[in-house]
Amino acid sequence: MEPRAIKLGFLPANRGFFDQQLAREMRARILVVAADLGVELVCPTETHTSGGCVGNRSEARICAELFDREAVDGVVVSAVNFGDEQAVAETLRPLRPGLPVLLHGCPEDGPLSRTGKRRDAFCGLLSIAEALRQIGRSYSLPQHPLCAPGSPGFADELDRFHSVCRVVRGIRGARYGQVGIRPDAFWTCRYDERALQKLGPTVVTIDLSEIIARVAALPDESVRDTAEQMAAGCATGRTPPAAMLKLAKLERVLSDWAAAEDLDGLAIQCWTSIEQNLGICPCFVMSRLGDLGIPCACEADVPGLLSMHALLLAGAPAAALADWNNLHHADPDLVNLWHCGVYPASMAKGRPELDRHSILGPSGAVEVEKTHGVVNLEVREGDATLFRVAGENGAWRALVVGGCFESDGSSTSGSFGWCRVPGLLNFYRDVLLRQYPHHVAFSHGRQGAVLSEAFGTYLGFQIDTGGFENRAGSC
Repeated sequence: MEPRAIKLGFLPANRGFFDQQLAREMRARILVVAADLGVELVCPTETHTSGGCVGNRSEARICAELFDREAVDGVVVSAVNFGDEQAVAETLRPLRPGLPVLLHGCPEDGPLSRTGKRRDAFCGLLSIAEALRQIGRSYSLPQHPLCAPGSPGFADELDRFHSVCRVVRGIRGARYGQVGIRPDAFWTCRYDERALQKLGPTVVTIDLSEIIARVAALPDESVRDTAEQMAAGCATGRTPPAAMLKLAKLERVLSDWAAAEDLDGLAIQCWTSIEQNLGICPCFVMSRLGDLGIPCACEADVPGLLSMHALLLAGAPAAALADWNNLHHADPDLVNLWHCGVYPASMAKGRPELDRHSILGPSGAVEVEKTHGVVNLEVREGDATLFRVAGENGAWRALVVGGCFESDGSSTSGSFGWCRVPGLLNFYRDVLLRQYPHHVAFSHGRQGAVLSEAFGTYLGFQIDTGGFENRAGSC
């Protein structure tokens, strides 16, 4: 089921003894900018309040009831003139705790003069912020708190705040499927499910034996179309047709279960039971589901799945879960982000190739012919965001890293990419001291500013950062 669109409340903060025509004009301009961006704003009409703005307790009550009735996901407070801080506070006070709020002030149209009209939002915004502090409301600010609604900066900030609200709502209401158990040897994948529930996400569990039984019950003919689609997106010359059918069946079973339980992603027991009992590696299936909008975390790493889901909510085209695998032999700022062969094919710089697992078979953990289904690919060049949540006893923290994927002569099997993180060795030391696990989620693009705001300001996380500054710039 498609989630409903993000809906933002719009509170034009007005102080009555300033020019009301200026206030109405600025309100109207903001509504036009939002409509052009495709951002839905819920705002009092001119029949609800004076000029459709909010400047006293009576109008605040009307606005609060409107926002509550429409179940807004965040509120944009724009000081269309000085604004009335008590009216803003009285509007926001009854709304649900933790609702994202963006404060913005409208600048003057030109130089001040003795006879000209003025807004004084530069001053009023300070009063509004102080009132929100007094009632315990967290809020966000644009990079430039006073910016004209018609400027590119305002549109960018409104779009960014829209993404922040999508992340906050998505994480608080998330449902994650845990398929099987974590590897016994990997304490790094342990987590506190009850603490996670207090944060918001619900974990739905299923035993791996049930998934295997459902795969065994599917007739071959029911998945031949799926198998053909899978073969079209990847070089499959090394993979027997029987293995392709098993992969198609596993994809069907997992996607059907995710749909039936309304899940936002899966954390899967990916070795070695599936290999021993189904005779395939699930990596290609997990890669495919990732490109279909169902992120899949290896080794039943549920916090890792949350990290992947957060990247998607922040606007990433696809997300993957990697090992902080290896430092480059000659470049101390270059890290190999690797996993057995599970990255979404959309991340690849060339055509991905299906192969057998490079570790499980040769190590003797599983028969070699039971390890088909691993995706060999190298991540294409481009900006990257790395993200990881961790927590214990309800104290949550998140790692937000800016980097850049680039080409390098060094190569390996499985799915991998060389990611440049400036100051990597000092940062790596911090990762060890701050006790983050060996898995990190990543995506192409720059989602760091949105994630830092959503998790730091509204979800109560300690934010640790590294690499490139994430608000602007590129490789």
